Amino acid sequence: MMDFGYFTLSDNDYRNNSRTANHLIADIVDQAIYADKIGLHSAWIGEHHFSTLGCLSCPDIALAYVAAATKHIRLAPAVTVLPLHHPIRVAEQWATLDLLSGGRVDFACGRGYDRREYAPFKREFDKNNEVFAEGLEVLMRLWTEDKPVSHKGKYYEFEGISITPQPVQKRIPTYVACFSKPSVELAARLGLNVIVAPFAVAMIFGTMKEFVRTYHEACVRHGNQPGRVMCSYFLHFYDNAEEEKAARTRQVRYFAECCTSAQPGDAKDPKSLPPTYSYYLQMKQAMMDMKPELLKPHSVLMGKPQQIIDTLKDIEAAGLAEVILYANVGLKPHQQVKDELQRFMEDVAPAFDGAHRTGAAAAQ
Repeated sequence: MMDFGYFTLSDNDYRNNSRTANHLIADIVDQAIYADKIGLHSAWIGEHHFSTLGCLSCPDIALAYVAAATKHIRLAPAVTVLPLHHPIRVAEQWATLDLLSGGRVDFACGRGYDRREYAPFKREFDKNNEVFAEGLEVLMRLWTEDKPVSHKGKYYEFEGISITPQPVQKRIPTYVACFSKPSVELAARLGLNVIVAPFAVAMIFGTMKEFVRTYHEACVRHGNQPGRVMCSYFLHFYDNAEEEKAARTRQVRYFAECCTSAQPGDAKDPKSLPPTYSYYLQMKQAMMDMKPELLKPHSVLMGKPQQIIDTLKDIEAAGLAEVILYANVGLKPHQQVKDELQRFMEDVAPAFDGAHRTGAAAAQ
């Protein structure tokens, strides 16, 4: 079984880019609504501030708009940068969307990676792992405990809080963005699901199968059942050499112009990062060195449908339950994004069992 979703980080930080943030955000909302129409299982929209990589700062509001225009697609941030926000406010916002959408929220959170997003909010970047762990524990209690919650920690303190509204789902499916083994341990300790990026998995864990094994073993150590494992994937179809060149150039431009400037630290200076982000140095250097011909299936779905199916079969065999598709990357035109999502649902998704088999029919 494998489900498929729509994903975007709203990347728009490109040189000589005439596309405005407002234009892209309108396109993203339209794409997410279209994803529901063609039977995709979920829509995941990233949080970025000040256009350091992406330009959509309020995925909760964008997804509320999507919720009002759809009936089936699940709605999720990818991801909420939890240390930038008070967990009480996060709990309220996403519980409200869960209510208004009829229980269609999935929630995902992480620490983020761009120091420039932290400074204007007066949040401390170097110790955000501690803030993140405490905030996530608070969030889970606010959503699941039947009595008022009190908390006295290092970063948050309050007495007798019960949020309103309460989520419709007894437990909102919650994912931790895992780019490192400590994040895997945190997810396992709290009994939460995990979401990963194949590019990062290849750097840190070697293979997706090894990542899943690491997560499952951590869950066992903490006495919890392993949850759901999912990942994002860049998506480009091509049928000839010209289209292949365009796709590869577009993807490398994303790494070179958007990602490397947003990634923390100096790739050649290990001391430029706090220890909790040391693993980013290798990823940043790899992005800086990336060339079109070096793009591999471990990070990008590219080519004709059968090539993409073959890669996804390996991902499914590794134990992943869902793949979210990053098709609008690298200034890809809006209509092309929609066309590629539709092609995926027509030519790739039928090779797998999942919610999409009934989603398109139900959405009519």
